[in-house]
Amino acid sequence: MVSVFKETEGYTIIADRLFADRLNLNYNFIAAWITLTVHSSLQAVGLTAAFSRALADENISCNVVAGYFHDHIFVDEHNADKALTVLKKLSA
Repeated sequence: MVSVFKETEGYTIIADRLFADRLNLNYNFIAAWITLTVHSSLQAVGLTAAFSRALADENISCNVVAGYFHDHIFVDEHNADKALTVLKKLSA
């Protein structure tokens, strides 16, 4: 299990597919997990906006989890390679 987020309507669980399958959990979104290697501050302004805009410009949706040391981006597994290309271009 990676993360659990409690919302009014229920729980959002981020988990490895094998973990979900073992527990017979239903899921409808399979994502690629991309970790930004830059050490980002939780108080940084603009980083999330910059990479989410770059991905959006290429029609790639992303879900972001801000960890203490790094930002973690979840994109549809079919867009993983394209997303990596976009992010590498952005970091150059």
